[in-house]
Amino acid sequence: MGHGTPDNMNCAGLLQKLLIVVHIRQIICSSLLFSVPEELEPDTLVGSLSKNFSPPYQLLPHKYLRMDINTGNFYTTELKMDREAICPAEKKAEECVTLYNAIVGPSKNLIQFSVIIEDINDNAPHFENNKIHLGVPEDTTVGTSFLLDTQALDSDTGPNGEVQYHLKGSDGAFGLKIEEDSSLIMLVVERALDRETRDLFQMQLVATDCGVDPLSVSADLIVTVTDVNDNCPAFSSDSPHSVTIPGDSRKNTVVTQVRATDPDLGPNGDIVYSLSPKVSERVKTLFSLNSLTGSISLTRDLESDNSEELVLKVLASGHHCPPADTQVTISVLPKANQELTIKIGFIAEHQNQTMVLQENQHPTALAVLELEGDSIFKDLFLAIEGEVPFTLSPQNGKYLLSTSKPLDYEMDREHHISVVARVRSAEGSVIVPSRRVVTVLVADINDNAPYFVQPQYELQVEENNQPGMSLLQISASDLDSGENGMVTYRLENYNPTMFSIDSVTGQLSLLVPLDREQQNVHRLTVFARDSGSPPLESMATVSIHVRDQNDNPPVFLTPHFIFFIPENVPTLSQVGKVEVKDPDKGENGTTELYVVNSSAPFVVDNTQGMLRTTRNLDRETEDRYELYLLASDHGQTVALTSTARVTIFVEDINDNQPKVILPSNNSSCLTVSPGTLAGATVGKIYAIDEDSGLNSEITYSATAPELLQNRSPFQIDSRSGNITLSQQLLHTDLGMHHLFIVVRDGGKPVPLYTTVWMNLLVNDSTEPCHLDGVPTWTGTLNLVQTPSKEPICDVETARFSKLILLIGLGMMLVSTCLFVATVICCLKQRSRSLKMNKRAYTEANEIPLRLKDKYYSD
Repeated sequence: MGHGTPDNMNCAGLLQKLLIVVHIRQIICSSLLFSVPEELEPDTLVGSLSKNFSPPYQLLPHKYLRMDINTGNFYTTELKMDREAICPAEKKAEECVTLYNAIVGPSKNLIQFSVIIEDINDNAPHFENNKIHLGVPEDTTVGTSFLLDTQALDSDTGPNGEVQYHLKGSDGAFGLKIEEDSSLIMLVVERALDRETRDLFQMQLVATDCGVDPLSVSADLIVTVTDVNDNCPAFSSDSPHSVTIPGDSRKNTVVTQVRATDPDLGPNGDIVYSLSPKVSERVKTLFSLNSLTGSISLTRDLESDNSEELVLKVLASGHHCPPADTQVTISVLPKANQELTIKIGFIAEHQNQTMVLQENQHPTALAVLELEGDSIFKDLFLAIEGEVPFTLSPQNGKYLLSTSKPLDYEMDREHHISVVARVRSAEGSVIVPSRRVVTVLVADINDNAPYFVQPQYELQVEENNQPGMSLLQISASDLDSGENGMVTYRLENYNPTMFSIDSVTGQLSLLVPLDREQQNVHRLTVFARDSGSPPLESMATVSIHVRDQNDNPPVFLTPHFIFFIPENVPTLSQVGKVEVKDPDKGENGTTELYVVNSSAPFVVDNTQGMLRTTRNLDRETEDRYELYLLASDHGQTVALTSTARVTIFVEDINDNQPKVILPSNNSSCLTVSPGTLAGATVGKIYAIDEDSGLNSEITYSATAPELLQNRSPFQIDSRSGNITLSQQLLHTDLGMHHLFIVVRDGGKPVPLYTTVWMNLLVNDSTEPCHLDGVPTWTGTLNLVQTPSKEPICDVETARFSKLILLIGLGMMLVSTCLFVATVICCLKQRSRSLKMNKRAYTEANEIPLRLKDKYYSD
């Protein structure tokens, strides 16, 4: 038990040290922290594991990083890191930390390290609504605040995600006040508003982040100044104050119309007209006032042979306002004795007193009008009532009726021109009861091209659709009439086997299944043409975006990959790149590779599409591998797959020495008869090499002691290994001949070799040859440029043998001398005292004791 205690203590100590090492390794692994800005370009160095771990390195598959197997450096991939996509928005204030696993070192330890994805200012703030509408009453007090129900959001973090606001285009009428960490945005009225002066403010609310290179976004802030009843009605300056009418005017004749205005809106601007209670009873009997329009009309026919003046006081009232007033004097003239008539002579084409004129013609003469009959009035003239695109111009007592501007059929297809006779008076012109209505019909011409309700159409269609699928109905209108407004549709210069459009209804249809991989967007031009002469047309564009389906399996670059790799390469070495493509889009086109149904030592690195080894390869064990790769996409419904064959040839390196088969050992011996003829084969060296090619090509050479090199009667063929007599044997050649044979391969740059002794006894005896021991090589050890890795024979130098021999002889001589000296001393000094004998005994034994001490000393 006592002897076991140190061993137990040693085991406990080793276990404690192991636990400490494991704990330290865990601390190192968990504290490995790297940081990288987001959105880096591909192949940007992020960090390295080389300072903490030894090679090789393998990063477990990850789409954002890849690792160099030899250096431990890891880099960004084609897929850029987007911090806002990787880390949830609710963790905006926290660091975005991602964990990665890697296999490191010769013992393939699994370690974990962290990468902090640093935010860059790659996201501008954004408003949920880019238009903000707000109504502000015009009587709002300066300094009043209104809450804007909006807020700009920024996906970035830190200063990059902090948002500041300012206002543009307010012209000093409004300002901003931000409260509670930018969560409340208040619009402040900074000067008095007046809707009647300005009723609309179109401003921009600008949100800017606090990044080094700040990004900003703006939303349209539209403030409508709403009306309050802060104005009262007032009569316009052009409202008539006097008017003259003939004494035979008929009932319901509109004498005049007063006009008042109120700049307020809606009910606040409503005006009610009324006659003052102070007007005379005759005025109340003869005239009526429209309370909404201000028109003053006769309530009965006039039959007046005398002149008369009537005064009307009109009131205009609004809500919560004192009424405004105006005074209108109506002069009544005596009635005429004889009716006047207006005679018309047509110039333009006419039918049944109606003229027809094509639209868009320059001012054109239509007719000549003339006033006939006697009247008590002087200074009579003809005039046109109302606002119409016609004029009357006096010419030698007659009047020429003409258009004042080109007529437009689409605006007004029929015009009724009311021509009246008037007389000039001091109070203004007076209508004489003579009137003629002239009708003009406007003939349509094809002056309007069809127009599309929507000039651009965008739609999405999933590929592999059913033939004959209806896409959309395109609509165009034409303001012209008849055939000029009849619209037909057509497609311009597009494959008629794919799309068609109904020429009458505009229904666009798809005739064949679409293939996104052949064309992902189809842009059509649709023409709408009318039937006029000449026809007019317009166009609209239709963009059809083809949505992807997972209808294409992954495709390998070749169905059979052939790779060559040297044996003995490190684990996870690259064998070759396996290229596979999937023409689908997104997840449908994202592929992964797997080695299927094979125990071969290979795996696919999907981050680089690289086939790698999983263990050491030995060509002599297996020189080729056959395996199959499976490529699978990430289709949502059904994943599509394809396979490819892979043949891997393991290339030879010179890692095997030649192995000597004959002779079987260094002690074997052959007997050669002295009568053997020169040139005869007396023996053979046979060796093999498990390598291939030059690495397995073997050459043989004999190396003899220096004194015998030029006198040996034997020679060896460097290719076959056959040993022959180079000359006739002499008497001096009798005896044992030891040939030291070096067997080399043809490896580059340094061949490997092995050695063997070929022992030949020149003797007439027919008894089997036998050696008691292995011969000793006394030549140089520099047989090739590099010594053998596993030498078969132990070669001793002559110097070492001589040294051993001299040491043995010296020890024998010393022992003999000591023995003789001891005998002489015993004979001469037998009579000496016991004390002297004891001293001699002690001196005789000091030598082995000292030798023993020296032998065991450190």
